[in-house]
Amino acid sequence: MRATPLAPEENVMAADRTQAINALLVQAEEAHGVYEATDLGGVYDQDWPRWYAEYAVEHGIDAVVGHAITTDELAAFLATSNAEFQRTERKPAEPWAGYTARRIAAEL
Repeated sequence: MRATPLAPEENVMAADRTQAINALLVQAEEAHGVYEATDLGGVYDQDWPRWYAEYAVEHGIDAVVGHAITTDELAAFLATSNAEFQRTERKPAEPWAGYTARRIAAEL
Protein backbone atom coordinates (compact mmCIF):
# COMPACT_ATOMS: atom_id res chain seq x y z
CA MET A 1 0.00 0.00 0.00
CA ARG A 2 1.05 3.55 -0.59
CA ALA A 3 1.72 5.57 2.59
CA THR A 4 0.93 9.00 1.15
CA PRO A 5 -2.21 10.03 -0.74
CA LEU A 6 -2.03 10.37 -4.49
CA ALA A 7 -1.61 13.86 -5.89
CA PRO A 8 -4.59 15.00 -8.01
CA GLU A 9 -2.71 14.42 -11.27
CA GLU A 10 -1.79 10.90 -10.12
CA ASN A 11 -5.48 10.19 -9.41
CA VAL A 12 -6.34 11.25 -12.96
CA MET A 13 -3.54 9.11 -14.40
CA ALA A 14 -4.68 6.10 -12.34
CA ALA A 15 -8.28 6.61 -13.49
CA ASP A 16 -7.17 6.91 -17.13
CA ARG A 17 -5.05 3.77 -16.79
CA THR A 18 -7.97 1.85 -15.28
CA GLN A 19 -10.30 3.05 -18.06
CA ALA A 20 -7.79 2.02 -20.71
CA ILE A 21 -7.38 -1.44 -19.16
CA ASN A 22 -11.16 -1.77 -18.91
CA ALA A 23 -11.54 -0.85 -22.59
CA LEU A 24 -8.91 -3.43 -23.54
CA LEU A 25 -10.65 -6.15 -21.48
CA VAL A 26 -14.00 -5.30 -23.09
CA GLN A 27 -12.38 -5.52 -26.54
CA ALA A 28 -10.87 -8.88 -25.59
CA GLU A 29 -14.28 -10.07 -24.39
CA GLU A 30 -15.90 -9.08 -27.69
CA ALA A 31 -13.13 -10.63 -29.79
CA HIS A 32 -13.20 -13.79 -27.70
CA GLY A 33 -16.94 -14.08 -28.22
CA VAL A 34 -16.32 -14.10 -31.97
CA TYR A 35 -13.52 -16.65 -31.51
CA GLU A 36 -15.78 -18.97 -29.49
CA ALA A 37 -18.62 -18.64 -32.00
CA THR A 38 -16.56 -19.08 -35.16
CA ASP A 39 -13.38 -20.99 -34.35
CA LEU A 40 -14.79 -23.14 -31.54
CA GLY A 41 -18.25 -23.57 -33.06
CA GLY A 42 -20.00 -22.14 -30.01
CA VAL A 43 -18.15 -24.30 -27.48
CA TYR A 44 -17.17 -22.62 -24.19
CA ASP A 45 -13.43 -21.95 -24.05
CA GLN A 46 -12.17 -23.29 -20.70
CA ASP A 47 -8.81 -21.62 -21.34
CA TRP A 48 -10.28 -18.15 -21.86
CA PRO A 49 -7.87 -16.42 -19.40
CA ARG A 50 -4.92 -17.36 -21.63
CA TRP A 51 -6.78 -16.16 -24.74
CA TYR A 52 -7.63 -12.83 -23.07
CA ALA A 53 -4.05 -12.48 -21.83
CA GLU A 54 -2.58 -13.11 -25.28
CA TYR A 55 -5.00 -10.57 -26.75
CA ALA A 56 -4.17 -7.95 -24.10
CA VAL A 57 -0.41 -8.46 -24.44
CA GLU A 58 -0.63 -8.28 -28.24
CA HIS A 59 -2.70 -5.09 -27.95
CA GLY A 60 -0.29 -3.24 -25.67
CA ILE A 61 -1.39 -3.72 -22.08
CA ASP A 62 2.24 -3.34 -21.01
CA ALA A 63 2.27 0.22 -22.32
CA VAL A 64 -0.91 0.99 -20.39
CA VAL A 65 0.37 -0.36 -17.07
CA GLY A 66 3.87 1.00 -17.64
CA HIS A 67 5.87 -2.22 -17.56
CA ALA A 68 6.15 -5.59 -19.26
CA ILE A 69 3.53 -8.21 -18.44
CA THR A 70 3.85 -11.76 -19.71
CA THR A 71 0.96 -13.77 -21.06
CA ASP A 72 1.45 -16.35 -18.30
CA GLU A 73 1.43 -13.70 -15.57
CA LEU A 74 -1.69 -12.01 -16.91
CA ALA A 75 -3.53 -15.29 -17.59
CA ALA A 76 -2.97 -16.40 -13.99
CA PHE A 77 -4.10 -13.01 -12.72
CA LEU A 78 -7.25 -13.06 -14.86
CA ALA A 79 -8.16 -16.56 -13.68
CA THR A 80 -7.65 -15.60 -10.04
CA SER A 81 -9.54 -12.34 -10.43
CA ASN A 82 -12.46 -14.14 -12.06
CA ALA A 83 -12.56 -16.79 -9.33
CA GLU A 84 -12.60 -14.09 -6.65
CA PHE A 85 -15.26 -12.11 -8.52
CA GLN A 86 -17.45 -15.22 -8.78
CA ARG A 87 -16.89 -16.19 -5.12
CA THR A 88 -17.88 -12.80 -3.73
CA GLU A 89 -21.21 -13.08 -1.93
CA ARG A 90 -22.17 -9.54 -2.79
CA LYS A 91 -21.16 -9.07 -6.39
CA PRO A 92 -19.47 -5.75 -7.15
CA ALA A 93 -21.78 -3.23 -8.80
CA GLU A 94 -19.46 -3.04 -11.78
CA PRO A 95 -19.02 -5.71 -14.46
CA TRP A 96 -16.11 -8.16 -14.33
CA ALA A 97 -14.01 -6.10 -16.78
CA GLY A 98 -14.19 -2.99 -14.59
CA TYR A 99 -13.49 -4.97 -11.42
CA THR A 100 -10.49 -6.68 -13.01
CA ALA A 101 -9.21 -3.47 -14.62
CA ARG A 102 -9.09 -1.81 -11.20
CA ARG A 103 -7.21 -4.79 -9.79
CA ILE A 104 -4.72 -4.89 -12.68
CA ALA A 105 -4.03 -1.14 -12.31
CA ALA A 106 -3.48 -1.53 -8.56
CA GLU A 107 -1.75 -4.90 -8.36
CA LEU A 108 0.22 -5.55 -11.55
